[in-house]
Amino acid sequence: MHTGYSIKAAGSISEIGKQVWDACANPASRSFDPFLSFAFLDALEKSGSVTPRTGWAPYHLMLENDDQDGVLGVVPMYLKNHSSGEYVFDYSWADAFQRAGGQYYPKLQISIPFTPATGRRLLTGIGDDQRTLENYLMSGVMQIAEKMKVSSVHITFAERPQWEHMGEFGFLQRTHTQFHWQNENYSTFDDFLAALSSRKRKNIRRERRDAVANGVTIELLTGNEIQEHHWDSFYRFYVDTGARKWGTSYLTRQFFSIIGEIMPLNILLVMCKRDGRYVAGAINFIGSECLYGRNWGCIEDHPFLHFEVCYYQAIQFAIERGLSRVEAGAQGPHKLSRGYLPVHTYSAHWIVNPSFRSAVENFLQGERRYVQEEIEYIGTHSPFRSEN
Repeated sequence: MHTGYSIKAAGSISEIGKQVWDACANPASRSFDPFLSFAFLDALEKSGSVTPRTGWAPYHLMLENDDQDGVLGVVPMYLKNHSSGEYVFDYSWADAFQRAGGQYYPKLQISIPFTPATGRRLLTGIGDDQRTLENYLMSGVMQIAEKMKVSSVHITFAERPQWEHMGEFGFLQRTHTQFHWQNENYSTFDDFLAALSSRKRKNIRRERRDAVANGVTIELLTGNEIQEHHWDSFYRFYVDTGARKWGTSYLTRQFFSIIGEIMPLNILLVMCKRDGRYVAGAINFIGSECLYGRNWGCIEDHPFLHFEVCYYQAIQFAIERGLSRVEAGAQGPHKLSRGYLPVHTYSAHWIVNPSFRSAVENFLQGERRYVQEEIEYIGTHSPFRSEN
C-alpha cells in the first residue's frame, strides 16, 4: 500500500458508520443506488440475515488517508463458507478444486447479498482520482486475501467500467445475461405497447386482463402506506416461494420491518388481494434512475398474475416516475416477449492457485463467447416493431 494510505477491515458496517459509508457509496453527484446504501446493508446485518451464522461474515474494507484522517473508499465484502445467495454460480469451481485436493472455502465475496443487481463495488467519493483509489482498494483486497489464506475473491454484478478496470488489474472476467426494460421516453404504458409488434401487444393486453379476472385487486404501496400487516402478508409469500425453490429463505422477517422504517420511500410494494385477503405480492426498490424488482411470492395461483405484478406494474411505475429502466432480477428468457431485452452483467474473480486460475481462465474464455452469442441470438427475437 502506498505511503499515506492504509486498508482496514470492519466486522460490521456499523463500525464504519452511515455518514462515512454513504459519502463513498452514494455521493450526491451519482445516481442513488438503494442497495449500496448504509440503510440497506445495515438492515441485512441487524436483522440477522447477514451474519457469520448464515455464512455471510461481514468484512468490509476502508481505504484511509493517514495524513488527512479521512476515509476515501469502502468495499462491501463478506467472508463466506458457501456459495448460496450470490446468483453467479461457482459450485462447479468449488467441486473441481476440492476434488483436486484444494480447499475452496472460505472465500471472499464482494457483492450485495442476495441481490443480483448491477452497481459499483469499489466505492469512492467524489473529487479524487477514482482510478487510483480503485487501484488501492483492489490491492487491499488482494492483501487481505493473502493474509486470510482464502482460495479466491469474487466481485459480482459490477458496473462495466469497474469490471474492465478489474480485468486490467489481473482479475478474471466473467459475463452473464439478464433482461432489463429500457424506458424510451414513454409517457404512458400504452406508448410502450405501441412500440411492440401487434402480436406481442395483444398478448400483453390479454395477460393483464386475465391476471385480475378472478377478482384480484392490486395495490401499489410506498412510504408510510406500508404497514406491518403488509409485511406480515408479504413475508408469508416470500417464505412460501423460498421453500418451494431452494428450501430456505435468506431474509428474516425483521429485515422487512427495518427497511420499512428506515428507507420506506425507496420501496414499492405491490400487493394483490382477493376476497378480502392478500394472496400475492412483490417488493421493488426505487433508485434515482432504476426500479429494481426483487422478491415475489403467492399463496394462490392465478394465470399471468406474476407477469402483471412483477413486470407490467413495474414498467408502469417506472414510466410514471420517469425512471430510465427496470431491472427485474435474475433469470428470465420469458421476460423477452414482455419488453425486457437481454443485457450483459459482469463479475470478476481473483483465483490464488496458479493452476486452478489457468483452468478457470480457459473456461471463462469459452463462456464469454457463449454469452455474447446467446445475447445476439435472443436479440433477433425482439418483441419490438422493426423500423425497416
